[in-house]
Amino acid sequence: MADSLEMENYTTDLDSLLLTTEFDYGAATACKNTEERHFAGKFLPPLYSLVVIFGLIGNVLVVLILVKYKRLKSMTDIYLLNLAISDLLFIFSLPFWAYYAAQEWIFGDALCRILSGVYLLGFYSGIFFIILLTIDRYLAIVHAVFALKARTVTYGILTSTVTWVVALSVSLPGFFFHKSQKEYSRYTCSAHYPPDQRNAWKQFLTLKMNILGLIVPMLIMICSYTQIIKTLLQCRNEKKHKAVRLIFIIMIFYFFFWAPYNITILLRDFQVSLSLNTCEINGQLGKAIQVTETISMIHCCINPVIYAFAGEKFRKYLHCFFRKHIATRFSKYCPVFYADTAERASSTYTQSTGEQEVSAAL
Repeated sequence: MADSLEMENYTTDLDSLLLTTEFDYGAATACKNTEERHFAGKFLPPLYSLVVIFGLIGNVLVVLILVKYKRLKSMTDIYLLNLAISDLLFIFSLPFWAYYAAQEWIFGDALCRILSGVYLLGFYSGIFFIILLTIDRYLAIVHAVFALKARTVTYGILTSTVTWVVALSVSLPGFFFHKSQKEYSRYTCSAHYPPDQRNAWKQFLTLKMNILGLIVPMLIMICSYTQIIKTLLQCRNEKKHKAVRLIFIIMIFYFFFWAPYNITILLRDFQVSLSLNTCEINGQLGKAIQVTETISMIHCCINPVIYAFAGEKFRKYLHCFFRKHIATRFSKYCPVFYADTAERASSTYTQSTGEQEVSAAL
């Protein structure tokens, strides 16, 4: 199957159905990693399904709140909306990869190329918008005066457009190199590079992913949040400790979810250079990639929590959304709670005054 980020080869047999593994034409006969294939068939589909469910709910809620209530009035709103769209793109391809891990690729060559590219596009665009959100917070806190002019909706739309173009550019190998073909008993979806350039492409794309997906974001986060923390500690604000704590959570979560996967694929694609090219190590790396990749996917479920729901304003909008659209409808099917729900809903949010009450609370 397609390697989910750079979706490159590590040594496996022709029947491998893993999202993160592909057929290595030069060494398949030496290492038959059927154990890893069966492990993936049982391990990946249920976990991908959970990521799809929770990621879809969280990010759709972010989009609804931003469009319906916040109405995209700031640069931060623009970036949050684009981050949610990036996560939804990332999630969109997971049901196909879940089926592929359990069975074979039945969706054709065109969809193999499209989904491989869309997966990469969702990954890279998500990383880039996290970087933009980091810079946005840096400007808002450390350079507050300059931010009044720079942090506008117009600039937000402009930088978002450029970001999507860049993300699409770095995702093009997913569209170009992946294809579906029958290998022995089943169809696969994997990357196929020119034979004389295969190792060079693998290593180049892996380095690109580590640089753009881990090193650059971490450096920007460390530099930006260090200055933000210094500025917050100088302020006489009762909420500064909560803000500092949230900053540490963002950095720790990002490193925890992405570093293991990036390091694992780096070891995989530089096995020969590191003298790690044995069947036993291949098998261990195969399982490690399956586990760490699934962990990295969870980040798209966490993004709505740490970037949107953690904000006080966003939580108030979310509360109003549930009161108006969920609680009142649920009460129709539960008469026991109808009176209590209706009374609380009418006292805090009515059809005519709900919007004003939310604005006043903010």
